Amino acid sequence: MKLAPSILVCLAAGIVGSAFTMPAIAGWYATLAKPAFSPPNWLFGPAWTVLYILMGASLYLVWSKNSTLKEAKWKSIAIKAFALQLILNVAWSVLFFGLHSPALGFVGIVALWVSIAATMHIFRKIDRKAFWLLVPYILWVSFAAALNFSVWMMNP
Repeated sequence: MKLAPSILVCLAAGIVGSAFTMPAIAGWYATLAKPAFSPPNWLFGPAWTVLYILMGASLYLVWSKNSTLKEAKWKSIAIKAFALQLILNVAWSVLFFGLHSPALGFVGIVALWVSIAATMHIFRKIDRKAFWLLVPYILWVSFAAALNFSVWMMNP
């Protein structure tokens, strides 16, 4: 009973973020200079969908883990850390696409990366599979941070 809500909350964050992203893709984002390593626009939707599903599965493993009283404290911290990174995930879309600001987007994505790393560290204490399910996410956000920085530098 916890798997579907775990995945749905992540997909919902993606939907909220896409409300800021989608209108900007064909307009503002299309006018920006981008580095040679910029992937085609069509790749972002499927990539993020897979990542949100993996994130939800990771959350599920932590949320559903039977725990002692001491472990329950870590589990509570882990879920709060996860919620924070999910909020920062949406915030990045607002900053970069919604506000048309690669500079603010970069600040946001650095904060997102740090929060993902912290979430992974805490998840690792609770369930190693949950940790590993977040590895593709931090790798993609690392790539996105490099792309965000490059777009910022190429469009002063």
